[in-house]
Amino acid sequence: MVEIAIMGFGVVGSGVGEVLREHAESIARRAKEEIHIKYILDLRDFPDSPFAGRFIKDFNTILNDPDIRIVVEVMGGLHPAFDYVKACLENGKSVVTSNKELVAAKGAELLAIAQKNNLNFLFEASVGGGIPIIRPISQCLAANEVIGIAGILNGTTNFILTKMIRDQMDFDTALALAQKLGYAERDPSADIDGPDACRKICILASLAFGRHVYPEQVHTEGIRGLKLADVEYAESWGGVVKLIGKVKKLDSGKLQIICCPMFIDRDSQLANVDDVFNGILVRGDATGDVVFYGKGAGKLPTASAVVADVIDCVKHLKARKYLFWEDGSPEYVEDYLEDTVPMYVRATAENATMALGTADALFGGVQQLSRKNAPRNELAFVTKEMKEREIREKLQQLAGMGVTIDATIRVADF
Repeated sequence: MVEIAIMGFGVVGSGVGEVLREHAESIARRAKEEIHIKYILDLRDFPDSPFAGRFIKDFNTILNDPDIRIVVEVMGGLHPAFDYVKACLENGKSVVTSNKELVAAKGAELLAIAQKNNLNFLFEASVGGGIPIIRPISQCLAANEVIGIAGILNGTTNFILTKMIRDQMDFDTALALAQKLGYAERDPSADIDGPDACRKICILASLAFGRHVYPEQVHTEGIRGLKLADVEYAESWGGVVKLIGKVKKLDSGKLQIICCPMFIDRDSQLANVDDVFNGILVRGDATGDVVFYGKGAGKLPTASAVVADVIDCVKHLKARKYLFWEDGSPEYVEDYLEDTVPMYVRATAENATMALGTADALFGGVQQLSRKNAPRNELAFVTKEMKEREIREKLQQLAGMGVTIDATIRVADF
């Protein structure tokens, strides 16, 4: 029998307990060991829980118990999660986590400690909830050279965008509905402003390319400023708007990585990933494009991924799994302004026709877009592919001619 502890008994923590209890026999068969929850660390009391007698409030009880071989961290946030996880790894206990903030900020450091102590630090549930993605990249696609990854990595924003696209809801109404249905928090900024998706693409990039990418290195934009007009122009262009985390490796060895809304062509495999679902496209040199699809969050899907990691830990108590990346560096990530992209632009001008002609000349040709009932002073177009720095400079010139730039959205290439 393997004794484990769970730190945190919120949505995911209670789901982990539920999965381990309800599927105890089948899990024991797969793990070749019975898995027993000895402690659950939480500041709250749960007298009606089936685990009522196992709750503790002192982390040191877990740390100082030699019988605890595996610790599940599902508290979220950086503190005290980082200190607790680090202490566990330094004291001979493998750790499983769903904490994307922790892995994105401290993954390289914690993996190094795990390696030094011949332990496991596993985090399948940190990206994509119940979608298997960490294990496939590190194992199933190991024979490939990963060229790039692009994903819809946040279910809340994808739900909001789906409502805007399908039901013509404005952003505020769609956000309110997401909150009412429990898809968005009372403070939704981590979702709608992009940090959640940014952390996830950082984890995937670190894993795929072998060096840590920190969230502060990634240019991140959310969907808060999106208007129905942008959704309608995307349809006119032949696609949809999605919040995308995207990374690719350059010939120089540097990474181009960004998290932002993008126009996606309707032929893309990610274009029809709707509602709270996530989709992650991994492009390999041997496999081509492989897409992973499923619910990116939720109690039981995420708990399922956590428990799968626990089973993996049990199987590798004496033989560490190879999951590792090196620390990164400031120069590892290319300035996003150096990326070459087409750009959608929505603007207003006293004379929209004249402004469009000026833009066409300035950019060496643009693709004009239209929508029903557009104001007479509104114009929208997509530029040719060029460095984003050059696009921004030309837009400044356009603004200097009396044109107001209301929105810019990058156009995806997958």
